[in-house]
Amino acid sequence: MAKGKKFKRSDRSRPYLNILDFMVQEKAFLAIVIVGIIMAGIFTGNKTAAMWLGFFFAAYATVANDSIQSLGTFIESNKAKRWWILWLYVGAIFLGVVSFSWFYFDGDVTFQRLLKPDGTSPYPHPESFSFFQIIAPLVLLILTRLKMPVSTTFLILSVFSADTSGITSVVWKSWTGYIMAFILSFLVWYLSYNFIKKYFKSRKFNRSWTAVQWLVSGTLWGVWVMQDGANIAVFLPRNLDAFQFVVFALTIFGGLGLLFYLRGDKIQEVVSEKSRISDIRAATLVDLTYVILLIYKLFISTVPMSTTWVFLGIIGGREIAISLARNKKGKKHRKKAGKMIFKDFAYAMIGLFVSVGLAAAANKSIRDQIINAIF
Repeated sequence: MAKGKKFKRSDRSRPYLNILDFMVQEKAFLAIVIVGIIMAGIFTGNKTAAMWLGFFFAAYATVANDSIQSLGTFIESNKAKRWWILWLYVGAIFLGVVSFSWFYFDGDVTFQRLLKPDGTSPYPHPESFSFFQIIAPLVLLILTRLKMPVSTTFLILSVFSADTSGITSVVWKSWTGYIMAFILSFLVWYLSYNFIKKYFKSRKFNRSWTAVQWLVSGTLWGVWVMQDGANIAVFLPRNLDAFQFVVFALTIFGGLGLLFYLRGDKIQEVVSEKSRISDIRAATLVDLTYVILLIYKLFISTVPMSTTWVFLGIIGGREIAISLARNKKGKKHRKKAGKMIFKDFAYAMIGLFVSVGLAAAANKSIRDQIINAIF
């Protein structure tokens, strides 16, 4: 090689080269996934072992994927804070919320998302776990590693649904949540853009903003646990005894610690790439809009909902509003915002199709209903 010439990396734009790069860079992760799939195959016939294995997979996968929506802006705007301080604050809220549900609903930690007041459940605890039910969280882990903000609710709950109504009801509630979030966020940011731009222009801000943001983010996290705790607890009995509850609570508490230590890991980039989201005031406004919608959706129905879709609606409406309200010449910034929103939405739809496929593979009745609907 001639002196002074730098090594030129080969073109990585081709799909198969991108896949090879991913496999080389993620060897440890792929090894964990492969071992997990093998263990799922081994323990499929053992109900107790399959239950706990699926739960541990779901605990990590759900927390890792959903950090983008419930904790993403909190992590992004508190980069200067020590990770363990953020962890203890969020972890304490989690323990308080699930403990209340466990005591108040006689062992149910999901605020009746999985167990109706009459004792029935649209997502019954299986007599034996299928292979596809156990690996559903592993599929979520893979999609998370690829930075896809897919719906945990669709991907995990769908494989436990007794019939297609358990899926369609969640899809409908999530779709309406996405549309409402997009419209509300668009109006908030478009109508107040000039004021926000002027007020947020200085990077300095009053210290009271930190207290406000922590209060709003803490409320958001607590409401998220009420909505999406079901995605983790679905592997466990609908009423947990004391031992099961302790394992459930401490496992997720520890997983949160890992999440904050890694500062959100790969999926955090979905939040980091958005316009000035690291500003604590902007992050607070995003979270406030989000928590208002979640509280509304939380109390109108106990049907589980994809909080990921609501979050994508919040972020999408904000990005489009900012791109339209800016006085910059040209359409480059608008095209960039449009592509970003389309990418996030496309990934969410991929997650939905994968979820339906897994549900059909895991449940014969769902498979038959889908085939009858198509043909």
